[in-house]
Amino acid sequence: QVQLVESGGGSVQPGGSLRLSCVASGSPNSLMRTMAWYRQAPGRQRELVASITWGGTRNIADAVKGRFTIHRDNVKNKVSLQMNRLTPEDTASYYCNILDIWGQGTQVTVSS
Repeated sequence: QVQLVESGGGSVQPGGSLRLSCVASGSPNSLMRTMAWYRQAPGRQRELVASITWGGTRNIADAVKGRFTIHRDNVKNKVSLQMNRLTPEDTASYYCNILDIWGQGTQVTVSS
């Protein structure tokens, strides 16, 4: 069974930066999969923010392209989301994902 532990998040002013991290544990076969970050704002559907395959191929949502980057460390089974030039529209709960497994979520609030 894969487990995901997220860290990071918090409150920041518009234009600021935050870094989210997610460490996965489980069988090696389960971990050699695409990992992703999703987010869900109140009243909205959960949406993909960014994903990265085991081989490092990235997919970044248009809404965050050029501001967010995703990185993966296969030795540490860790995926990180670097979020720059944050705006209030980025406020949401952010979730790490692999297969059908979800992290507990971490809140990101962008407000002046």
